[in-house]
Amino acid sequence: MATGDRIDPFLGFRFRVEIDGIQTAAFSEATIPDTTTATADYREGTDPKNVRKLSALNSYGNVTLKKGLSASRDISDWQRDVEQFGAGRNRRTISLILVDDEGVDSARWDIIEAWPTKINTTGLNATGNAVMIETLEIVNEGISRVA
Repeated sequence: MATGDRIDPFLGFRFRVEIDGIQTAAFSEATIPDTTTATADYREGTDPKNVRKLSALNSYGNVTLKKGLSASRDISDWQRDVEQFGAGRNRRTISLILVDDEGVDSARWDIIEAWPTKINTTGLNATGNAVMIETLEIVNEGISRVA
């Protein structure tokens, strides 16, 4: 890169979502969940008067995906399987992939051991003309930026 070349941040409106085993991935909105490492205070009797901070458990926020409701039932079938059989065999890896202006993958977050905990759909309204939106909330056990 030449001196003076600008490095602009990525824009967040071009992305795709990949979910293991599910073909429907045309989402209009996706949240990248937060990650938190809790702290634990620790002090031994011979330590100075201040506590040490130790890292404790990691936790990961939920992913929220939104898309227009369509004829595809892949997402609702996944949710139904979780309801009927539990999360055990219904855990999947989800990838959120940011695409740059030239259509090249620019950043990727992999979310592991994910499964849907909630689905809701906007209501019906005979006087409106808005697209029906399906919102999927997904719990997970880890996220990492891999690209």
